[in-house]
Amino acid sequence: MQIEMLKGKLHMAAVTQAELWYDGSCAIDEDLVELAGLREFEKIDIYNVSNGERFHTYVILAERGSGIISMNGAAARRVQVGDRIIIAAYAQLSESEADSFKPKLVYLDEKNRVERSTNTIPVQMSEPA
Repeated sequence: MQIEMLKGKLHMAAVTQAELWYDGSCAIDEDLVELAGLREFEKIDIYNVSNGERFHTYVILAERGSGIISMNGAAARRVQVGDRIIIAAYAQLSESEADSFKPKLVYLDEKNRVERSTNTIPVQMSEPA
């Protein structure tokens, strides 16, 4: 059996550009692509925290160290510059691979600088009464 697991994500990235007439894709700073374990031309999901939009596109590389997160083509209509988004990629793993797999989770600030990187998410707790 194959299980679809989160492979890597850029959490709370800020959209720096929206280019309607550029080749459809999401241009991401090459340093951030590597940190999150993504690949050029890999399918990604975009979750726009600012407006609730959810859509698919693929990765293209932006200048290393630039902090660029650019939505291009039709995806440019789903964001505004400054929107905070989550960029996620998934992998198909066997159950035995999934048992030991750890995703690459990269948390960004409003300027797309890395705040922290980890491979776990804390257990969500209920609010105190």
